Amino acid sequence: MGKILILIGSVILIAGLLIQFTNLDFSWFGRLPGDIRIEKPGVSVYIPWVSMLLVSAVISVIWWLFKKIGF
Repeated sequence: MGKILILIGSVILIAGLLIQFTNLDFSWFGRLPGDIRIEKPGVSVYIPWVSMLLVSAVISVIWWLFKKIGF
């Protein structure tokens, strides 16, 4: 379990550094078709459920690959 947590933390750290210090553009994230955005005077509601489904699918595939190679 410790190895997996270290690996996940390292991946998150590297992704954060890449996003911070490069010109990777993630402006599309959270604006996918199906994400709910309601903006009215004084109230803003934002539910990025399609974006979270995409994140969940990617994490599931990565997790499956780790289990497949025996990590």
